[in-house]
This record gives sequence, C-alpha cells and structure tokens, in this order.
Amino acid sequence: MATQKILINQFETPLGTLTAGATPDGICLLEFDDPKRLKREIEALCKLLDAEISDGSNKHLQKLKKQLSEYFAKKRISFDIPLVFAGTDFQKAVWQELLTIPYGSPRSYKQQSLVLHNPEAIRAIAHANGMNRISILIPCHRVIGENGSLTGYGGGLWRKKWLLDHESSQGVMEF
Repeated sequence: MATQKILINQFETPLGTLTAGATPDGICLLEFDDPKRLKREIEALCKLLDAEISDGSNKHLQKLKKQLSEYFAKKRISFDIPLVFAGTDFQKAVWQELLTIPYGSPRSYKQQSLVLHNPEAIRAIAHANGMNRISILIPCHRVIGENGSLTGYGGGLWRKKWLLDHESSQGVMEF
C-alpha cells in the first residue's frame, strides 16, 4: 500500500497540454502530454515516492496553474513553488543546479558540468537533465550544445526552441 498520493491535473498552454502532479510537499511532475512517456514518468514517480496517483488538485497545483499562466503571458520569469525531486543524489544535484540558470540565459552541457565541478561527466549530466520530470520549472530547456545547437528535450526540440525564444524576447515584467 502506497504511503502518499500524487494528485494529477492538466493545464492547457501555448505548447499543448501539460500534466502536473503534486504531493502535499510540492510539485513532482510537469510533463508535456505524450501518453507513452507520461505513463513511464508516472510509474517511476509512484515507485520512487511510494505513492499512488489520483485525479485532483491541491494548493501547489493551483499555484502552479497561476504561475504557468503568468510565465506564458511574459509576466513571470521565476517560480516559487515547492518542488519534490524524485531521483538519485546525482540527479538531484544536477536538477538543483538547473534551477540556478537565469531566465533567458542558455548554458551549454559543458558549462553545466564545470559548474557541477565534474567536467568529465557531461554525458551523465545530460542524461540526468533528460530524467527531469518537472519541465519548465526545472529549466532543462536552457541547456544547449556547446556550439549553440538544440539537443535533447523530452517535450520535443520544437518546444525547447519555443521556450528559449519566449525567454529571450524582451518585455518580461516580473511580479
């Protein structure tokens, strides 16, 4: 028997439907609607967090909906929603570092490895980025190839490009 519930909700965005999940402690899932990938992500989360899934909402999902709406309207450049990391210690360190990448300032995988003081682990760091289950809030879309190329993004490279373009254009006013 699972020890906690992950409440699941969906939000419509300019990039399509996002499925979000939250425990009482915070957001643990924010993924674009890809049924096959989403099913794997939810199964992994349930195992890692000893949880079961249920449709519903809580204060974290309500706050997420508001802040995502502001982000897509260019009225927000950062999020202040509690996050629940479900992964290895290495993955958690990589995801925590992703949170330090400023809005509109892409970083290369090599730069990310140097910030993490692990220059030989570029592939492992890129893999950890790919295991991020909380897109946009943990901005793995801000990590690009050293030559500026768009590489790897679970939501699709077209979404990564859209997010980078969205963040690089002017006119953002933070609350």
